[in-house]
Amino acid sequence: MLGTDFRTGSPNWIDLGSPDVPAAAAFYQAVLGWRFVSAGPDTGGYGFFQLDGETVAALGPLTEEGASSAWMPHFLTPDVRATTEAVRAHGGQVRREPVDAMGEGWPAQFTDPQGAQFACWQPGRTLGLRRTSAENTLVWVELHVPDPVADIAFYAALFGWRSAELPAPGMTYRVLSIADGDQEDGSFGGAVPLAQGSGGAARWVPYFAVADVDATTGAVAVNGGSVLVPGEDVPEVGRIAWVADRAGAVFALLKPAPRQG
Repeated sequence: MLGTDFRTGSPNWIDLGSPDVPAAAAFYQAVLGWRFVSAGPDTGGYGFFQLDGETVAALGPLTEEGASSAWMPHFLTPDVRATTEAVRAHGGQVRREPVDAMGEGWPAQFTDPQGAQFACWQPGRTLGLRRTSAENTLVWVELHVPDPVADIAFYAALFGWRSAELPAPGMTYRVLSIADGDQEDGSFGGAVPLAQGSGGAARWVPYFAVADVDATTGAVAVNGGSVLVPGEDVPEVGRIAWVADRAGAVFALLKPAPRQG
């Protein structure tokens, strides 16, 4: 499960692009208890979601014309420029070249060969998020694309990711792990095929751990969001729901099942 001892290929940051930063800040404060803290007057409205003073996500205004509000995971790279060239070499697109984020790190934004958007972060003073896999924090990221096997090969070329097949009703779920260490301990996400004819977009979907999935989906609805898939129990995983915020950014909620043994 995701921790904060980030290594190459780990999801070490996640942020939300929103058309209305104050409205998004209010929504997530009401739903997940996050407090929005501005990164400063020279950051274009960008800031951090915090719990107990620790950064758990970030929020900023949409900067691309025609872009839709969405959550974007960042994966750690020790050399963002080399990763940028690898994205090009393996069929991805560079949407934003690496930049110096005031010494905190060097982000860059990409689109993978099947259309899912993601970013990379080369740490400077900031390694990544300060809290994960706890209540109301990021616990998992999931890739939804037409051909997961081909897309995993793309990311493996960038980060050395490993994958393991996990049979699931009607499909094969592929668990993703970083290149180093024990494969199960290094798992951080999964990859699933887009359902044919679903009209869904290729994307990364973040999962946030919550104490009560049904109460949180209720809070989403009360605060102007949408419940896309109501809470349901998944054996050996936990209770899951899919929701969207006021601007349509999709995310999932997870109450993890108790670990066995």
